[in-house]
Amino acid sequence: MPTSKTIAGLIGPTLAAIALGMLLNLGAFPALAEQVSREPALIFLSGVLLFVAGLAIVRVHNVWSGGWPALVTILGWLALIGGLIRILLPTRLAEMAAGFGQNTGLITVAGIVLLVIGGFLSFKAYSSG
Repeated sequence: MPTSKTIAGLIGPTLAAIALGMLLNLGAFPALAEQVSREPALIFLSGVLLFVAGLAIVRVHNVWSGGWPALVTILGWLALIGGLIRILLPTRLAEMAAGFGQNTGLITVAGIVLLVIGGFLSFKAYSSG
């Protein structure tokens, strides 16, 4: 459990900050996505960072027993797989980025989901239970 709380204490606030950034800058997302669509190297680099973060989580926290610590493991695996996809397919993802950035409804839903998960993990990490 200490490892779960430690990792959740990193992931939770990070996801919450990303979510708030997405929601507060919703109007700027079409332009941001268009810029990313012209920079596959940025997608590749973010993939390397995400892959390393996911691998680190999975290496120290591959816990599948029930309860909230399994969420930490799931997020580690999603980061690992997401990073690998970015490394292997940066050009294809760049092409998809412009379309994603135009869909502010999808961005809003993704931001809310990330905020809920980030808030939940932050609560679990920083509460005394």
